[in-house]
Amino acid sequence: MSAKFLMIVPTALTLAACSPNTPPATETPPPPSAEGASCGAGQFAGYVGRKATDDVIAAITKARGDQPLRVLRPGTAMTMDYRQERLNVDIDDTDTIKRFYCA
Repeated sequence: MSAKFLMIVPTALTLAACSPNTPPATETPPPPSAEGASCGAGQFAGYVGRKATDDVIAAITKARGDQPLRVLRPGTAMTMDYRQERLNVDIDDTDTIKRFYCA
């Protein structure tokens, strides 16, 4: 065996010992769907497909009481924090309510 080979093997073993033995971090699982979630998204299904007029949004807000509500139109900036009690109203570019979901 050459001297070069004998110097490489210990170096390779040392580096291998320094590598982490922990598995790579996995992604955070997505939040639960609206079905059965605590924000009550299912109770507003009758509004899907309707125009998001001020009166409609006011009626949804009133029905929510003091529970958090977030209206999301195209281009609306939003935080990525998950709050299971918050109802999100997803509105498309024609100002039509597309869906309700908890987040």
